[in-house]
Amino acid sequence: MQDFGARDRGWVDWAVGRIEADVARSADTHLLHIPLPAFPRIALYLKDESTHPTGSLKHRLARSLFLYALCNGWIGPGTTIIEASSGSTAVSEAYFARMLGLRFIAVMPRSTSAEKVREIGFQGGEHHFVDSAGQMYSESARLAAELGGHYMDQFTYAERATDWRGNNNIAQSIFTQMANEPCPTPSWIVVGAGTGGTSATIGRYVRYRGLATCLALADPEASVFHRHLADPTVRDVSGPASVIEGIGRPRCEPSFVPDLIDRAYAVADVASIAAARVLSRRIGRLCGGSTGCNLIACIEIVREMAMAGQAGSVVSLLCDSGERYRSTYFNDDWLAEHGFDTSVQEAAVEGFFDGRM
Repeated sequence: MQDFGARDRGWVDWAVGRIEADVARSADTHLLHIPLPAFPRIALYLKDESTHPTGSLKHRLARSLFLYALCNGWIGPGTTIIEASSGSTAVSEAYFARMLGLRFIAVMPRSTSAEKVREIGFQGGEHHFVDSAGQMYSESARLAAELGGHYMDQFTYAERATDWRGNNNIAQSIFTQMANEPCPTPSWIVVGAGTGGTSATIGRYVRYRGLATCLALADPEASVFHRHLADPTVRDVSGPASVIEGIGRPRCEPSFVPDLIDRAYAVADVASIAAARVLSRRIGRLCGGSTGCNLIACIEIVREMAMAGQAGSVVSLLCDSGERYRSTYFNDDWLAEHGFDTSVQEAAVEGFFDGRM
């Protein structure tokens, strides 16, 4: 009788233990209350995922993906990890790969911000550029086969790698932190979708716990997700991609679960960037474009609730730090080069907070 896999079990036990120890060392992320003086009966909160060790919401996903792959027997000592990522997931996966002494290569579009590329390198990862986001999948699989490595494939496994019933996932954390607020059960939670893993986790948790919270999707205009929700036959789009990194996709990813979404908002890139810039000034530190996209959807929801005479709370995510976008969203020369004039949209967002619009 041959004992297949036994030689790696000790290493896998060690690797899982290393990741669990990292979890124990890390505090939960903060839930920020964002004042809305013009809407006294409605409270807005942002869960600040930028405070993770790798600076973004994707830290949770990377941890779950590594545990899932380890416990499925897909990763062993010496396995090269490959991921298709526009940046943040790659930064986080590079962190965990280095923790386990594994080589990590991120396959990403050439348009990925220079700050993210540097952060991947800082975490010990390597980068492999492709010309467009649509090429990442096949190139990642090819590279993994060539190197005898493992393609982590966040776009397929994000929705199943996280325990959506609890285990301190992002949904459980939000509701625990909201417990002592005036409206502890949010009327709405607003999220973006890249893989769709976060929306799947929150949507399933809400149903599992029998909560009245609705789930809204904030999606870049160029993305397929809001189009698919309006017409299920639409599963991919062509044309120029969104410049908002981390959310919005040209195809419906396997991890995106549309039946969990109650409403979708298509958000122009210029509006997302403007909202990120205004919010950054309001909270005193930079936040990224995906957070701005979320904020635009939150603004629409708050206004709708106010018009209907409703009271309640709205929760969304501060997905990552805007420090990663100093050369793009917070660089006036870059904005001008790409044809973005955010002045009108910034005035509108400022007016929302000040009660002028």
